[in-house]
Amino acid sequence: MKLFVFDHCPYCVKVMMLVGLKALPVERVYLQNHDVESRIAMVGANMVPILQKADGSFMAESLDIVSYLDNLDSKPVITLASQADAVSQWQEASGYFSSRLLYPRSVLLGLPEFGSQEAIAWFTQNKSAMIEMSFEKALAQTADYLEGLAKCWPRLDWLQLPSERGNKLNIDDINLFPGLRNLTMVKGLVFPARVRAYIEEVAALTQIDLYDDRVV
Repeated sequence: MKLFVFDHCPYCVKVMMLVGLKALPVERVYLQNHDVESRIAMVGANMVPILQKADGSFMAESLDIVSYLDNLDSKPVITLASQADAVSQWQEASGYFSSRLLYPRSVLLGLPEFGSQEAIAWFTQNKSAMIEMSFEKALAQTADYLEGLAKCWPRLDWLQLPSERGNKLNIDDINLFPGLRNLTMVKGLVFPARVRAYIEEVAALTQIDLYDDRVV
């Protein structure tokens, strides 16, 4: 099987988490960010992640892929969500600040999906429109966005570490961790100790690399 992804894409990381957690024999293939035609050819839409199954067919939708892969051996390990509303509230509150911190930095890390100037330009044009400002302006306002994000951390006071629940993961983790992991690319961002511990524990369990070695 093959998994077509972008490294920075939270939806892709959801599936990559399950693959790493269960050590599944899935080949990871990085698409170029601007290569819309390849994605449409596989699933009829411009979206990632995309799983190519053993029979050669393709499927999309991150949580559907997670469920499919988790149940292949009839021994699923991902349990049901218990804090879905809290995760959604965190994402809604922090999204404005996170997007303006992350989009401009994603193209500066040397990630495989940005292996050409065309890929960088395509991403920059689309995401600049989404945040309604240039990447340069967003980077210049980093301090403001860090201050805004800091006010959102109390919304994660409920967070329970995997080590406190038998190192088991649930759908809350699948939905929450990818965004927190991406924030490790932001230079000067100070995580609350418990949030940082959560990120490190989930990363270790799922074999997902953090961005600590390439902060911008």
